[in-house]
Amino acid sequence: MASVSPSPSCSSIRTPVRRSTFAVAELRRLKQRRTSIPVTVGLGHFGEVVRNDVEFLKNKIGIGIKWANEAFRVPEVTKSAEELLWLRHLEDPVSSTPLEPKRSWPQPSYSGLSGVDLLMADVKALEAYAGYVYCLSKMWSRPLPEVYDAQEVADYFNCRPHVVAFRLLEVFSAFMVAAIRLRTSASDKRKTLEASKQIFGMVLKETMLHLGPTFIKVGQSLSTRPDLIGTEISKALSELHDRIPPFPQAEAVKIIEEELGAPVESFFSQFSQETVAAASFGQVYRGRTLDGLDVAVKVQRPDLRHAVLRDIYILRLGLGVLRKIAKRENDIRVYADELGKGLAGELDFTLEAANASEFREAHSQFSYIRVPKVYQHLTRKRVLTMEWMVGESPTDLLSVSSGDSDHDFQSHERQKLEARRSLLDLVNKGVEATLVQLLDTGILHADPHPGNLRYTTSRQIGFLDFGLVCRMQRKHQLAMLASIVHIVNGDWASLVDALTDMDVIKPGVNTRRFTLDLELALGEVELRNGIPDIEFTKVLSKIVKVALKYQLQMPPYFTLVLRSLACFEGLAAVGDPNFKTFEAAYPFVVQKLLSENSAATRKILHSAVLNRKKEFRWERVGLFLSKSSTRTNNHWATKKHSPLVLSTRDETSGDNSSNQTNRDADTVGVVLRLLASKDGVVLRRLLMAANATSLIRTFISRDAHVIRQKLCTTIADTMYQWMVGIFGIKSLKFISLSDPPSSSGTNITVKDFKSLIADKRVRVILRQIFESTKSDRVLMFKFGWTSFVMFLTTSALACHRFVISVSEGYINYLSLSAPVALRT
Repeated sequence: MASVSPSPSCSSIRTPVRRSTFAVAELRRLKQRRTSIPVTVGLGHFGEVVRNDVEFLKNKIGIGIKWANEAFRVPEVTKSAEELLWLRHLEDPVSSTPLEPKRSWPQPSYSGLSGVDLLMADVKALEAYAGYVYCLSKMWSRPLPEVYDAQEVADYFNCRPHVVAFRLLEVFSAFMVAAIRLRTSASDKRKTLEASKQIFGMVLKETMLHLGPTFIKVGQSLSTRPDLIGTEISKALSELHDRIPPFPQAEAVKIIEEELGAPVESFFSQFSQETVAAASFGQVYRGRTLDGLDVAVKVQRPDLRHAVLRDIYILRLGLGVLRKIAKRENDIRVYADELGKGLAGELDFTLEAANASEFREAHSQFSYIRVPKVYQHLTRKRVLTMEWMVGESPTDLLSVSSGDSDHDFQSHERQKLEARRSLLDLVNKGVEATLVQLLDTGILHADPHPGNLRYTTSRQIGFLDFGLVCRMQRKHQLAMLASIVHIVNGDWASLVDALTDMDVIKPGVNTRRFTLDLELALGEVELRNGIPDIEFTKVLSKIVKVALKYQLQMPPYFTLVLRSLACFEGLAAVGDPNFKTFEAAYPFVVQKLLSENSAATRKILHSAVLNRKKEFRWERVGLFLSKSSTRTNNHWATKKHSPLVLSTRDETSGDNSSNQTNRDADTVGVVLRLLASKDGVVLRRLLMAANATSLIRTFISRDAHVIRQKLCTTIADTMYQWMVGIFGIKSLKFISLSDPPSSSGTNITVKDFKSLIADKRVRVILRQIFESTKSDRVLMFKFGWTSFVMFLTTSALACHRFVISVSEGYINYLSLSAPVALRT
């Protein structure tokens, strides 16, 4: 077989490799690109690349998580695991009766060494073990109490330490994530301080939303105090009032049907598909009953009791640890207990319905307060049905009053002005309503945040959500009234007595040292028109700070009062930065002291305006009368309770001296009318109790010149009216008299003056004053001379006004009746 040798063409002759034109061009381009790349890369570019990669991974991971949730039914599995985790299947509502004391772990006993004795001992030990396990099983099967009890709540969660541990981990991780976010945002130095506060408020709001109802409640309380946390943070937290994510409507309908025992259609002809408002503890739907009444249906969030009481239990544990670290004698855990009682009361809507009905009945006489009616047949523990209230919330009024618009400028400005006026009116009536609740009815709405208030079309203030209501004792109301008066007067010793009546100061406290510390804390408060220029809540906070220094425990109602006043003062600060609660509250306090004839209020009034020698403190009397003149006159004019009469702050003040003159004339007119009126019994008793000699001596002194002058002017006006009537000038058709100048409508009439002179009670007072001072002949001579000069001055003023008015009227008649030629 012939062998085939490889041909020359197949030999190892190397063929030269030729590069194509495309490859050469590509190599040149890559070489040029390598030479153009800088050796070092900027950190900014690197950070941008990392951020883009992180965003890409987050999107892909999010898509993967969403697919996994749908594919593996993660929400259903999580819900089942949560039910198992809470040991909900062990709860037995029937076993809610009180348990026997928990048995201790049995200890071994060797009382005998015989076999029978050992056997019986083992049997007894097994019995003890079985009893202990049975007791634990009964404790595990007990549900949470309907009414808050600290020990029962502790027993419940002591059996479930894993629930508490997971919650602590959740709270810790949430705040750690928030801190990381804030730290990351703070690294950008280009952001302004205002932008940083906005970011802080947004992060805090999202954290509290994530942590659930209890933290949302805390955020709502903080949102009402922009003076403490700042405007930007307060604005962010205010979204917690009405922008809370709702739970599904199907669960709400299920809860309604479970509570009412029938389908929704059996009770409501219409029921909204969407929530009207979502709150921390529930959400509201609008419906219409079969009778055609528009109602608001409030439905509680599912599994709310467990979540709220768990957070209260954790707070109680934290306060207990803090107490041990601070080595305090008083138990500060009571603050958690009070919060728990309040929140547990809000979880039972039947209690809220009872509170609303009681609040409505107690304030029905005040026309400017509006409370919706409760429909008891449609109300259960988790469902509350009330009358639908139409009105604007303070948040809406604030947004309109501060909003901007480019189109229809004039219309928008009018809308802003009207919204601002409505907001100020709401604030004034809100402060008045709070004072009425605090000092008059004793039933205080303890959670008046903007989400629970409405300004109706009839210019009323509407209250919603009565889950948290404070009921004050009469002695606490009187002590609070006295404390306001003593703070304004700077009488710290009397303020300490009032705090003792308020159960703030306990027996055994060194009152002298407490008075000195209180004076040091409050003595630096500046006064404006005789009124402390400070918020009421700050004063109460300073009192609390001094009380805690002496390890005193605040009474439960004190915390709720502070919360209520904080809510309204925060709202007032937003509506009007110059609003001062003391200035708005003091006229109400004075009017109450001058109109309520009781031994307690008379004691407060006497301590405020009289010294130990029963002599008048005229600087305090002047403050009392100047603050009460407008309000008291308005009270007589309407003969019913009415809101505060406050001057609008947008208007110009005008001439200060003229305003002061009018206020002085108002004061004199009010006093003269009050003396002879049915409501003047307190003032008459005050004059009877005062030192008559000092009263006359002060009346004829140089310091009382202004009061004597205003008294002469007021009486001269009355004499002028009497002269016009006695001479029949008004009956003459050819003379038209100008009306006498008036001061806010408080001038007394001839009828008032006649009743004052003829009043027997006033005569008795004057007779007693003269009887007490007739022995001092020099003083009586000075008083007689002063009275004679005042009589001449008054007569001269009245005659001068009469002659001028008649002359002007006659001259006007002549000028109008003269021939046209003469007049031209």
